[in-house]
Amino acid sequence: MKISRRDFLKWSAATAIALNIQFDMDKFNTVLAAETDPPIIWLNGSGCSGCTISTLNVTNPATIDDVLLNKISIKYNSTLMTASGDLAMQTLEQCANTYTGQFILVVEGSIPTGASGNYCIIGEENGAPLTMQQAVLKYGPMAKYVVAVGTCASFGGVSAAGPNNTACQPVKTILSGKTVNPVINLSGCPAHPTVIIQTLLNLILTGIPSLDSNSRPREYYSNSIHSNCPRRGKTQVKQPGIFGCYKPIGCKGPGCSNVCPSMKWNNGVNFCVTSNHPCIGCANPSFPTNPLTV
Repeated sequence: MKISRRDFLKWSAATAIALNIQFDMDKFNTVLAAETDPPIIWLNGSGCSGCTISTLNVTNPATIDDVLLNKISIKYNSTLMTASGDLAMQTLEQCANTYTGQFILVVEGSIPTGASGNYCIIGEENGAPLTMQQAVLKYGPMAKYVVAVGTCASFGGVSAAGPNNTACQPVKTILSGKTVNPVINLSGCPAHPTVIIQTLLNLILTGIPSLDSNSRPREYYSNSIHSNCPRRGKTQVKQPGIFGCYKPIGCKGPGCSNVCPSMKWNNGVNFCVTSNHPCIGCANPSFPTNPLTV
């Protein structure tokens, strides 16, 4: 049986992980990325591009220059790429067709479905506008994996909050029953950069991780903010901006699972609570109100 170099490396790594053998994952990912497949197609829907900006701030497992040059191949991201117009759309189509069943589709932002999806046009196809809804429905089933990055893509988020005149929907709803593998949600507003990059690397290396009931990797969404909060057990206060536990003023930490206390933000410097503000529960399906249940 003939196998590719990439498959051999993936199987070797999976075996090592199963046997609990220690090896340098960073070096392994660099070797694995020597080949450019499977590439990443990153579509931006209704959102603020905050998750793209978050990704650019990654420092672990590598900085963004190392990630883009050595670890993953992002073929299409309208925020980052220099190509625009017809050239950008040709790149998108060519990549999807060349790597059908192999590429990873990343979706940022929720998907407007009102007015036949025309609230969000990402380009033209055959002289006609291509809506975000059409793009997700087209490229989602072609992808090997679909990753919804950020709470808007995962659960609707800010974009789908009431009154939701654009009828925004999360990726999972749009692709319900249309993909072989489940949509992987990386919630957060924005999602943590390490969670984004490491999840993409894990998909390339070992496949779909263990997911929770909200289709999020358990590795990153198993512990509540409160369980690891440095303010846990401290004096409860009734005003933000001063030191103490913010439970009396609506801190969502007890009911929100995310990596904020362990990985922190700004290169591991702080997170909402240590910046003297209550957790707002931005990784929850109900954030910011309760627009959708998925």
